[in-house]
Amino acid sequence: MMRNYNDPQYKEWRKKVKQRDNHSCMWPNCKSKQKLHAHHINKWADFPGLRYNINNGITLCRYHHDFIKNDEDSYAPFFLKLVQQCINKTNSQS
Repeated sequence: MMRNYNDPQYKEWRKKVKQRDNHSCMWPNCKSKQKLHAHHINKWADFPGLRYNINNGITLCRYHHDFIKNDEDSYAPFFLKLVQQCINKTNSQS
């Protein structure tokens, strides 16, 4: 299935991922707020059931998104840990 970047559900997923991440790159010590991408942690093509799950997304600046290109699988555990830390922080503030 080809990804439709204009699909309302996909646009909403990207928006929610960026909101959760405070519109900042989640790469440690980056925090860039420019040229942000919502990255699928577990690949879009390989995990269709997780495509619109915001916990399968992380906000990365273009630099870090390009940095992990072709090596996404090896970063998945690291990104899942970062997302979990973000969720835990949000829950503790509630």
